[in-house]
Amino acid sequence: MLYLVGTPIGNMADMSPRAIETLRSADVILCEDTRVTGILLNNLGIEGKKLISYHEHNKASRKDMVTELLSKDLNVVQVSDAGMPVISDPGEDLVTIAAENGFEVTCIPGPTAAMTAAALSGIDARSIHFEGFLPSAGSARTDRLAALSKSEDTLILYEAPHRIVKLCEDLVKTGFAGRKVAFCRELTKRYEEVIRLNTEDAKDYFEKNPPKGEFVVVIEGNSASAGSESVITEEKTEELKEYLIKSGLSIKDVAKALSIATGRGKNEIYKELLDADR
Repeated sequence: MLYLVGTPIGNMADMSPRAIETLRSADVILCEDTRVTGILLNNLGIEGKKLISYHEHNKASRKDMVTELLSKDLNVVQVSDAGMPVISDPGEDLVTIAAENGFEVTCIPGPTAAMTAAALSGIDARSIHFEGFLPSAGSARTDRLAALSKSEDTLILYEAPHRIVKLCEDLVKTGFAGRKVAFCRELTKRYEEVIRLNTEDAKDYFEKNPPKGEFVVVIEGNSASAGSESVITEEKTEELKEYLIKSGLSIKDVAKALSIATGRGKNEIYKELLDADR
């Protein structure tokens, strides 16, 4: 039988009794990193387990081995370094292998960084899109963000610290300007931190406070997309802008009105108006 076992994302006290018992009864444990799992087992007082590496770079070559282990009626457990297997980690193919060959599969659930961050973010979590890691650079990254920006769903990303400032830039450029965003790090640990900002303020914040550690980033969905048919065209936006300016409104008030009409960020529009006025 195949067991998918969730492990702590930072706090050992989150390891459930059922998960511990499953690890104790395992014949084989498939690990993302045998060293990390070895430390976990040592902390739990579990000894003598057979650990086999199973990760993104060797999973194709492990397929026959996993099938053979399951065919011997062994208790095969799969864990990732932290959190739930399959969720932005290896494991999906294991479930497929087991199911296609008629072996039972069960899950012993545990913490996930994405859902923990969603709960802490203060952003609407009724409808969520979990993206995980974006492409690291280039048009593949910005094109994907541009596509995601059209969705009403709250977006959850994983990002490395050295790309956080670039992410802040990319969000504003690809349609996320003016939205709530929460940057979550060290979740469930002693120095847990949730930084709640607006996407347009985020770059300045992280340039002044260099990011450390992996982040879970929770971004507000596109509230304008629900009524996308009524969002005015670029031509109509220009006409409205000229009308508002001629009406004697301040640039600040014009930006606010255009933001409401188009769904774009108020600060972004304000900067454009200032640049055009020079």
